[in-house]
Amino acid sequence: MPELSLADYARTLTNDVQSQAEAEGGSIPETFTRRVLEQLEEAGVVANTTITYHNEHGVMIYGFGLSEDREILDLYTTDFDLNPVADKLTKYEVERAFRRLLAFLRKAGSIRNNFDRTNDVYRLSEGVEKAFAGASKVRLFLFSNRESTARNLPEPTEFQGVPVVHELWDLARLYRHETSGSLGEPIVVDFDPPLPCLSTASTEPNHSVTLAVLPGQLLAELYEEHRTRLLELNVRAFLQTRSKVNRGIRQTLLNEPGRFLAYNNGITATASEAEFVEDGDENRTAIRKLTGLQIVNGGQTTATLHHVFKRDKSDLAGVGVQMKLTLVQPSDLMEIVPLISEYSNTQNKVTLVDFSSNDKFHVEFERVSRSLWAPAVDGSGQETRWFYERARGQYAEEEAKCPSARAKRTFKETHPPRQKFAKSDLAKYVNSWNGLPYLVSRGAQKNFTEFQLSLKGAPPIVDATYCQRVIAMGIMFKAVDAIAKQHEAGSHKALITTYTMARLCDATSQRIDLDRIWREQDVSGALRDAVDDLCPFVMDMVIQEGKHVTEWAKSSKCWEEVSRITWQVPDALAAELLEQPIQFTVDTSEEEAERLARVEGIGPDEWEALAEWARQTRSVELFEQQVATTIATKLATRGKITPAQVKQALEVYDKATQIGFSPAP
Repeated sequence: MPELSLADYARTLTNDVQSQAEAEGGSIPETFTRRVLEQLEEAGVVANTTITYHNEHGVMIYGFGLSEDREILDLYTTDFDLNPVADKLTKYEVERAFRRLLAFLRKAGSIRNNFDRTNDVYRLSEGVEKAFAGASKVRLFLFSNRESTARNLPEPTEFQGVPVVHELWDLARLYRHETSGSLGEPIVVDFDPPLPCLSTASTEPNHSVTLAVLPGQLLAELYEEHRTRLLELNVRAFLQTRSKVNRGIRQTLLNEPGRFLAYNNGITATASEAEFVEDGDENRTAIRKLTGLQIVNGGQTTATLHHVFKRDKSDLAGVGVQMKLTLVQPSDLMEIVPLISEYSNTQNKVTLVDFSSNDKFHVEFERVSRSLWAPAVDGSGQETRWFYERARGQYAEEEAKCPSARAKRTFKETHPPRQKFAKSDLAKYVNSWNGLPYLVSRGAQKNFTEFQLSLKGAPPIVDATYCQRVIAMGIMFKAVDAIAKQHEAGSHKALITTYTMARLCDATSQRIDLDRIWREQDVSGALRDAVDDLCPFVMDMVIQEGKHVTEWAKSSKCWEEVSRITWQVPDALAAELLEQPIQFTVDTSEEEAERLARVEGIGPDEWEALAEWARQTRSVELFEQQVATTIATKLATRGKITPAQVKQALEVYDKATQIGFSPAP
């Protein structure tokens, strides 16, 4: 990409954050914090993040997060300067920020007692206390738009016997991360002593394959250090030890560690670079260093090794794990890795490779959306474009291509920063529209993974109309977000926004006129008033006393309760609704057609009988009973049944017949 200087990046970043904060009505430091966390969550560095600001004497915090396995507590603080190029972040300022962050952990209990239970700071303190109780490690994060002059970070320490480490994301590190065009900083592993291996010749010019046996202890330690970043290209998340496969891995490690190499399939990994050495005495080749290491199959094995090492306190000495390592050129990574994952996956069903910038859908969406001109609605006559960032850093790349300051101003006037959105944003808009707020609440990475799955099952026709309507969803999402802020949703605003939008779309049967939103580049007054009326009801259901709000919002049961909120669409909005929902997808799968035919063949009477059986016996979940009722109604009224509904309905039908439902003869 064109060279974008650090100073230019700093100015762009600062201006973008200021514009976003102004548009959203939020504080600049919190907006910056949210921006950084969204990027790090997408890269797998952090997870389950909550943003809440608190500042008092000797204490400053901007939020906290918890790793997927609940073992690492992250605390966040922020330094933001409106003139980042002139000022450097000194070593003293870095150390002071970390001290004030750790002080919050020390004082969380007393701070909590100073606030009402409904206050965001109370919830922040309570959440940190609960998370720390089960944590085996604490990470302190400092985010800054200034470049640090500190050569070294504070040494790792301990708090109440729990290790504490420090993470600084200053201007330089953010610059490397955002302009790299990849998911994150490459993982570099040094092997001391070098790892013996066997390299095989390849007729393919863009990759080669190496075989080796990794010490199980080393693999567990790599996962301890890098967590899900090590598995970014993996098609599955760790399933804890509930699945049969993971239980088997654990039992072998605990009872027969010497046979692990014989019993286990090992891991499949990729790297962009490898440094080999020759062992003259043994006459063999060994790996000294790997750059860009990723485990694309074997995430279950890796995480279970770590689980046994950390939770079971089991000695992994003598445990070997076979590794098939494919060295792939970065330019070929997106093409080859999905195929490696697909063809090497045998333990569990393949779902998705979360590395999709070059997927056909995203390439097409970028191509089509870049050709659209948004109507000028501010009276200036200036049409603008919405900029879809298919790969991180594209906006900065395009800006860097501008040969002069005037050209850069023109670019930003044509592509306002507030009209830039990424893949994770797109997934958030669409899944909120489709009634999947519990997926959106699980974070950018997981929600995007589920969105990719939906594309496989029901691919949309990516044309100008589709792109305009998705952007209209984004405009609607931002409008709902602004109203949620007015209702003081606080640190849970993101959850309230997706749930409110989903409930509104559900109540209107997705008949909101997205084409009108695109034409006007805004939502109507009637829609805004409806959201304003609905939002408090959603807040009461999502933010419930006695429930961990962040975890509750990730549950489909939360959506079940929100979807049952008694709320009527106001007359003013009802008058604007379309007669029929907008159709987005095209069914291109023979298998899907067969499944739909099976649903239709069962017939509305039998679906209604299943629903009645479920009501009488309570043998299935309430939402499954409602699925049967919905299908019965749609078949009786010739309504459209989506592929997702077909899949869910057949799962419910098969489950019911297995546990006692008898179809009518």
